[in-house]
Amino acid sequence: MLSARGNVESVNVAYVRSDLDTRAPDGRTGIDKRPVDGPVLLTTAGVQGDTVCHTTHHGGPDQAVYAYAAEDLAFWSAELGQEVGPGGVGENLTVSGIDCSAAVLGERWQVGAAVLQVRSTRTPCRVFSAFRGVPDLVKRFIAAGRPGAYLAVERSGPVQAGDVVTVLDRPGHGVTVADLMAARTVARDRVPVVADAREHMGARDRDWLDRTVAAMRRTGTAAQA
Repeated sequence: MLSARGNVESVNVAYVRSDLDTRAPDGRTGIDKRPVDGPVLLTTAGVQGDTVCHTTHHGGPDQAVYAYAAEDLAFWSAELGQEVGPGGVGENLTVSGIDCSAAVLGERWQVGAAVLQVRSTRTPCRVFSAFRGVPDLVKRFIAAGRPGAYLAVERSGPVQAGDVVTVLDRPGHGVTVADLMAARTVARDRVPVVADAREHMGARDRDWLDRTVAAMRRTGTAAQA
């Protein structure tokens, strides 16, 4: 067992809104996550009481839970000049003592009674910018390299504020969620590196990787996905 340990600061679920410029057909978004009291059940389907409005690009078993570090929320509070508290970047789990953005794809966490596995990275969109009221936030979020981690639920269980987070094990490939976000956005030279973690990626990321690698082979260039 690894020594990496932290704590759950809060569990956050969606307050569905339709007042943001999401460009979605129905205008609804669940990005506004707010802390809830007491235990919340984490299952393979997601976080009990949470809402994912647009499932084509969000949610599903590989993105059942989104975790972000309180230390990174503090960074964004200073960077943006506004309070970015628990749930402030749309995360379900706000944790302390665990560097979510340095999480290795495939590593497993014990969180309360649940066991989770890191499967994907956050790729920001215009909804995030609208939520925080910062027009260039997508560009700044990518540049900061602090994406947080999407996790699948390997063993369902209740989780609440104060629970311990323990990293149980970690694959040896070393590819982090920050590496994956960079490869998917601004650093196509990292595609061959992140390919080493393909078996630990979620289905959407595997599909992106396969299409991107095929395009790069056809053209001999760092093709866009």
